[in-house]
Amino acid sequence: MPPTIDDVRTFIGQLPDAAAVAQVQEAAAQRLRAIDKAAFARIQSGRRARITPALRSKLLRGKTGTVQERNRTGTRAGFLLDEESTRQLRADPRNSHYRVPENVRRFRLPGSGVPLSCLELTES
Repeated sequence: MPPTIDDVRTFIGQLPDAAAVAQVQEAAAQRLRAIDKAAFARIQSGRRARITPALRSKLLRGKTGTVQERNRTGTRAGFLLDEESTRQLRADPRNSHYRVPENVRRFRLPGSGVPLSCLELTES
């Protein structure tokens, strides 16, 4: 039977020094990266996706488009809005952040990309 969270807390509480706790912290961070990698493995460049309500920017929530390349750490991806979402963003009176030129049919979101945790695939 795997250890319970109480077992883990007891173990950590018995560690002799900060260096030992730091090793546990690093192991936990590695495990979280592995879990994230597995959870977002299907979100690859070229896939169609929707930006979820988890994204901080209300302007972009619900917008759809195509996933682009991932960043160096693999936690974010560039995002190219589809034509309808580009039109919506351009016309949104609340939009003072994204300048979408009239002649652009599909707008690539600037910056470091959208967190993978804020994307859901719209195709299987």
